[in-house]
Amino acid sequence: MCGIVGYIGARSAPDVVMGGLKKLEYRGYDSAGVAVLKNGRFSIRRNSGKLHYLEETLRERPLSGHIAIGHTRWATHGAPTEANAHPHMSMNGRIVVVHNGIVENFIPLRDELQAEGVVFQSDTDTEVIVQLVERYVEAGEGLETAVRYTIAQLKGASAIVVVSRDNPNVMYCARLGNAGGIAIGLGEDEIFLASDIPAILEYTRDMIFLENRQMARLERDGCHVTDLEGVPMAVETHRIAWDPVSAAKGEYKHFMQKEIFDQPRAIIDTIGGRVDFENGTVSLPEMNLTPELVGNIKKLIIIACGTSYYSGLVGKVMIESIARLPTEVVYASEFRYADPIVDEETAVLTITQSGETADTLAAAELAKSRGATMWTIVNALGSQSMRLSHGHISMHAGPEIGVASTKAFTTSLVDQYMLACVLGQMRGTVTPEQGRELVAGLAQLPDLVGQALEQDEAYAALASRFYKTENFLYLGRGANYPVAREGALKLKEISYIHAEGYPAGEMKHGPIALIDETMPVFAVVTQDHLYDKMISQVRQAKARGGVVIAVATAGDEVIGGEVDYVVTVPLAPPLLAPVVNVIPMQLFAYHVAVRRGADVDQPRNLAKSVTVE
Repeated sequence: MCGIVGYIGARSAPDVVMGGLKKLEYRGYDSAGVAVLKNGRFSIRRNSGKLHYLEETLRERPLSGHIAIGHTRWATHGAPTEANAHPHMSMNGRIVVVHNGIVENFIPLRDELQAEGVVFQSDTDTEVIVQLVERYVEAGEGLETAVRYTIAQLKGASAIVVVSRDNPNVMYCARLGNAGGIAIGLGEDEIFLASDIPAILEYTRDMIFLENRQMARLERDGCHVTDLEGVPMAVETHRIAWDPVSAAKGEYKHFMQKEIFDQPRAIIDTIGGRVDFENGTVSLPEMNLTPELVGNIKKLIIIACGTSYYSGLVGKVMIESIARLPTEVVYASEFRYADPIVDEETAVLTITQSGETADTLAAAELAKSRGATMWTIVNALGSQSMRLSHGHISMHAGPEIGVASTKAFTTSLVDQYMLACVLGQMRGTVTPEQGRELVAGLAQLPDLVGQALEQDEAYAALASRFYKTENFLYLGRGANYPVAREGALKLKEISYIHAEGYPAGEMKHGPIALIDETMPVFAVVTQDHLYDKMISQVRQAKARGGVVIAVATAGDEVIGGEVDYVVTVPLAPPLLAPVVNVIPMQLFAYHVAVRRGADVDQPRNLAKSVTVE
């Protein structure tokens, strides 16, 4: 869960940066580093492991100066080693960079640079950024132009900070996509930068938040924000309250809203350290899997409640498609009373954000008592669910305060996808070529989710049209049927509108009787192998006078003539499409609830973790 801190001013820059990084420790990380520019020369200290190792290094080899950047890294490309820790320096020592996100096309960029004679010092995707910036500076471009040219070559969501020894009083930062935030703190003759507000809140309450495709030039007396083409942008300065709750929400009105927009970053953190993009493999060491164990498993049962149950329904499609392992999905509250058929050849996977859900824990204990291999996907480390299990996968979603789950849903989908890849590797159902294709989809995913989030205004407009509606029908097919159910659940949870999620092919077996002009239909009609079937079902709803809202693939020229309202998402790999397609459901429910005046973060009658039966 990478953290970034930067500073220019009269204070001791290393102290400001290290203090800020410590305030971001809650995000999780596996290495850390700091770079200081002084007298035209960079000094860098880096360590793998926790920040106290870096603090020891700084006590032994102290740094001083008035401009510095620091980083806590959660590995995506390359192991969590000192060499792979940030900051990264260009080959001739001129440029230093820290970076959050994923450079999807780092392999061809690295190959191109190596062909030009660049010698890489790490295994990271980040190093291509610093080497590209240096290449353009060496060619005579100014630093600002070099940063722009570099960003133009990058694919994927990234937050980037650049410092050059040739520009000793300037720092550049840029945001491409929605991989992570950049907060710029304004002080008196000093300026701060961080990936999250708490890192710099003790110094300033006046902050500017960079948006997608914006870049800022930072100096002690302020900042200048442009778009990535260099056009100046008018930006708002936000006054952040000192109280911890308001500070945690930052620029967002509600925690749920913040957590929806956290998802690209949460997905990056979930992937971090687990995927080898070059070799097309996934590693989940905490699962304690062996070929012998996996070979003995004949059946998988996924047990969960609520949103996690719908996540499991998508996971079933992923695991059966990739690993060809027969999979069932059962409500935890039903499993424990059904005398389930479980034995030593069964694996049971629980999905639980809190790790303390009573029904899920009871079901897990029953399965374990009958000899099942127990796995869990969980967000809360050290929870009871983790202690019960033989192996676990952490969601790495970070704190989820809003009662209605959002980023825990999408990160648990990513976890199940990675589990499917590992099981496929061990079961021999995934070839090396297929493995590379599968993990390439993961590299694209944060940026695709970020693109879907950019349609926020469209969902606010839809909410203004439908917030007085009292009934909704959500439809989907295949892996998008659970997405429809999750969309209906979100609307029920936070807006108190009755909504039903249904498999679209079953609509004519009952729900079609309910459709008229007062019962809108929210349909997932993205371009996949079931697209034509979904178009047919949309037409059936329209023929009964239904008002249809479609989640459609960007660029679809047909869907607009079939439905009343269209919201678009980018085209995603089929098995990962549910991660992207659920974003409209979350944003629509959020905006409807806001328009209805509901308590978005703490809906009535609901609790974040259900610890009683």
